[in-house]
Amino acid sequence: MTAATTQTLLARYYEAFNRGDSDGMLACLADDVVHDVNQGERRMGKEAFRAFNARMTHCYQEKLENILVMSTADGARGAAEFNVVGTYKNTDEGLPAAKGQTYVLPAGAFFAIRDGQITRVTNYYNLTDWLMQVAGDLV
Repeated sequence: MTAATTQTLLARYYEAFNRGDSDGMLACLADDVVHDVNQGERRMGKEAFRAFNARMTHCYQEKLENILVMSTADGARGAAEFNVVGTYKNTDEGLPAAKGQTYVLPAGAFFAIRDGQITRVTNYYNLTDWLMQVAGDLV
């Protein structure tokens, strides 16, 4: 892998995300992918990632804007910074009630790459910021 091929892979992953194409995202992942989200549990494998995407699609409508993709020179690791522009459609377990609230949330992700596929996705965002945007005075 090179920096350019990793950046192309990550761009393809995010293009699929913005199309709402879960299968397109999964095509970028290794079978043994590890998925970590801050404030959440670790998911192992494509099926766990698929289930996570299904829950996210049910609860949220999101697009990513201002995506900046970066990579190490050898292409083994990558990162991305972006803004999540979303609507909270259906209540997610343990979170405030969904009423169609909109939000804009800065976020970032880190990746490990092996043999042209993503083996680790680690997402970070400020959960308190999101809660304040969707719950207002309830936080």
